[in-house]
Amino acid sequence: MLLLSLLAPVRAQQPPAAPAPPAAPASAAAAAQPVSATARRVYERARGQLLQIRTLLKNQDSQASVGSGFLVSEQGHVITNYHVISQVALEPESYRLRYATTEGRGGELELLDFDVRRDLALLRVVGDGLKGAGALQFRPLAQPLAKGDRIYSMGNPHDVAFAVVEGTYNGLVERSFDPLIYYSGSINSGMSGGPVVDEEGRVVGVNVSAMFFAQQMSFLVPAEFASALFQKSREAKPLAGPAWPRLREQLLAYQEALVTGFIAQPWRGAGNKRYRLPVPQEEFMRCWGRGTPADSKGLNFQRSQCRMDHAVFISGNLQTGYLEVSHEAYDGRQLGALRFAKQYSGSFRNENLGGSNKQRTAPHCREEFVQKDPKDGPPLRAVICLSAYRKLSGLHDLTVLVTTVDAAAEGALGRFDARGISFDNALKLSAHYLEGFGWKAARPQ
Repeated sequence: MLLLSLLAPVRAQQPPAAPAPPAAPASAAAAAQPVSATARRVYERARGQLLQIRTLLKNQDSQASVGSGFLVSEQGHVITNYHVISQVALEPESYRLRYATTEGRGGELELLDFDVRRDLALLRVVGDGLKGAGALQFRPLAQPLAKGDRIYSMGNPHDVAFAVVEGTYNGLVERSFDPLIYYSGSINSGMSGGPVVDEEGRVVGVNVSAMFFAQQMSFLVPAEFASALFQKSREAKPLAGPAWPRLREQLLAYQEALVTGFIAQPWRGAGNKRYRLPVPQEEFMRCWGRGTPADSKGLNFQRSQCRMDHAVFISGNLQTGYLEVSHEAYDGRQLGALRFAKQYSGSFRNENLGGSNKQRTAPHCREEFVQKDPKDGPPLRAVICLSAYRKLSGLHDLTVLVTTVDAAAEGALGRFDARGISFDNALKLSAHYLEGFGWKAARPQ
């Protein structure tokens, strides 16, 4: 399955690659790659507005993590990724923010606002330490880039040194719920939140993620979202206290848009000869499948797995805001009814529903048999589970497990997962998923 991963800030006493979904392993050679005369010119023009963003323990100078950012106003407003400053947002009593310039100057930063959905944050320099340093400008929306245009990513990879990486604009990522720029260039952990500019030095995107097990495949938040956050909150007062209430507000709005968009799409078929199984459209999900060879002996199966590539980053231990759908269709007629029943029920029991932890409660489950009209579909055994978020009231993780129970040696097992949704939307999604099961054609005899 394709996995995109945040470029995590470099954490203290940790290797550069951080837990999933943050931090894809990336080429350590990015900073050493030769650059063109244009890249040198672009970097020299922007270096005064480039910053390293450091998260420090509150009462000492020990670094907890480092990322990158850039100035967007003469008043000292700074754009970076939310995941770069998440420790300060969630635990302001334990952490603080500082910046370092390309010339080695430093100072304090304060958090004004963030857009967790797009992984952006707006900071402001405390005091006049960067007065007169200038600001990077955003490229106008009326001047879109063309595929193949050269663009330039900047930041401080792995806390080594400020760097510029020359790459190519390749349009927007397909099958992404929110717009994301596909950038052919090797960006690394520590460059999170840094600017990506055109040949005129105007910001076109913000470094955010890379792909596991790939080279020169990186991803950027389009600059329009950074510009919108700046315009919206440039006069905001610094956030006081942990940001959980604001996170909750933003996540509730995001899940409403996600669920509405998902339910509006009709299910597509799985190609099973007996059942109509709910397979999602690939508008903002990717699906992968496999099955047993046609000449295999014993249990035959076909499997499909669909998942959104991106999750919403909350903290190093919590990601949410995505959907997954999978199914397995079995034909055990070569095994016989008793051996098939043992393997079929074992597959159902082996599904992991998770447990209680610091982020979520233990799942609360309800099991029942769903008897459809015989002409519409097979009878189903369904288990619906909800886990509540401890610090984000009103948000839940949903799991729906379904098996067909109409045949002695054939069947299908389906699973639907939704992370970070409201109770009402959990009900809607559960009903939508169950309605996706039916007969392939006329009811089998």
